[in-house]
Amino acid sequence: MTTADKRATLEAALKEYVGTAIGPAARGPDVVNESMIRHWCQAMGDENPAYLDAAAAARTVHGGIVAPPTMMQAWILEGLPMADPASLPQDEQRKLHALFDSYGYTGVVATDCEQEYTRYLRPGDAVSALTTIESISEQKATALGVGYFIVTRSVFSDSAGSEVGWMTFRVLKFQPAAAPAAVADPVAVPAAPQRIRPARAHDNAWWWEAIDAGHLLIQRCADCGVLRHPPRPMCGRCQSIRWDSVASRGLGTIHSYVIMHHPPIPGYDFPLAVAVIELEEGTRIVSNIVDCDHDAIEIGMTVECRIEVIDDELKLPQFFPVESP
Repeated sequence: MTTADKRATLEAALKEYVGTAIGPAARGPDVVNESMIRHWCQAMGDENPAYLDAAAAARTVHGGIVAPPTMMQAWILEGLPMADPASLPQDEQRKLHALFDSYGYTGVVATDCEQEYTRYLRPGDAVSALTTIESISEQKATALGVGYFIVTRSVFSDSAGSEVGWMTFRVLKFQPAAAPAAVADPVAVPAAPQRIRPARAHDNAWWWEAIDAGHLLIQRCADCGVLRHPPRPMCGRCQSIRWDSVASRGLGTIHSYVIMHHPPIPGYDFPLAVAVIELEEGTRIVSNIVDCDHDAIEIGMTVECRIEVIDDELKLPQFFPVESP
């Protein structure tokens, strides 16, 4: 069978899936409840009292506690079994992905998601979701490889069958592009891995240019004088977009720290001490603690900054312990 014939056979089979429900409506194992709402809000850093405080929520337009709308899908997820797809029922979506795999489209990546919320969910609501394969694109050439975009649409309902929201989710199933063949060169020595390059953009390039020149600067609001790091375009206190900078002496104390052992990343020496440093000027910076036994590191330790050459292209502020006089 030619490549064109295989493609035609695959695309004919794909048409049978479009518009098909992947299976029965998925029903949430638990009703909407305050415990899960609280855990979600803690994880997301959301302190909206309408989600957490019954007395405060009673005074809102909701008249009581409601769930964050973005939790909608969380109520019907399959939990830990999702980590082992083989243990889950082979619904139409999984069959579709298996079909793609059999034709060599073994790669998958999520590309985008869209949600709309019809009403807030409240404690006691029982949520279910019916998911349909809404569309499968024609074959597309992407940077990852040739593939097809699959869009699923999930409609979420309460126990009365009334819609509470919907979600579309798009993934790309693709044939991974072949890696370029290695060229044998008995003389060439593989380059040593380098650290991940910092992102330099309009709002922080000035700071990295100062580091390259051997200076540690701190951004300062030109209106209220508050210091801030990392650099950003607007003051968090007064919302001014006017700013200048001050030079730091590089002295500070360790506010908190971790010793990273895993996952090992090429270009870094593990274990790696990463700390939040409280600079004496009054702001904080995240950096590495070097030239120090990790067992000797402790919160409150005095440290000083030196701009160190990391490789041929990169300089970074590194912090060293200050020896007691």
